[in-house]
Amino acid sequence: MPTWGTLLLLGAMVEAVRDCPKPCTCQPLETMGLWVDCTGQELTVLPTLPAHTRHLLLANNSLHKVPPGAFDHMLQLQTLSVAHNPWHCDCSLTYLRLWLEDHAPEDLHLVRCASPGPVADRPLGQLTGYELGNCGWQLQASWAPPSIWWDVALVVMAVLSLALLAGLLCMTAGPQH
Repeated sequence: MPTWGTLLLLGAMVEAVRDCPKPCTCQPLETMGLWVDCTGQELTVLPTLPAHTRHLLLANNSLHKVPPGAFDHMLQLQTLSVAHNPWHCDCSLTYLRLWLEDHAPEDLHLVRCASPGPVADRPLGQLTGYELGNCGWQLQASWAPPSIWWDVALVVMAVLSLALLAGLLCMTAGPQH
């Protein structure tokens, strides 16, 4: 029985390492999961990372943004090293900032902005939402311009007000004895 268990564990480790992104090196951990080291690989975009990544090293690359949701599929991710990258600190880093705030707030000071000019060389954790810029998040456009809805609301309010006024007048001018 121990032989089967060892073979099964070995098979799982081989499968885990097989999913390793090409420029990176991966090592299976004894407690399951992967140690994925992409340090110093001149990455400009985040590679496709295995779901069972537990420790991810992305330091000393040429990364400048992280796509929203990039780490959401890695439920075991405990360590994320992203220092020494030329981060462009605008709304494209909002996801990274929020992920670090939730999982490794002590590492926020290690992520330094390379651009744009006003925030260059500042830690990501010190920036306000305003400094990260307008991310262009807007409510979806309605099928009708807002002015039409405003007009409809005013007409409805006027009709309701008139109905209420008429009801009050009828009550006060009721039958007199």
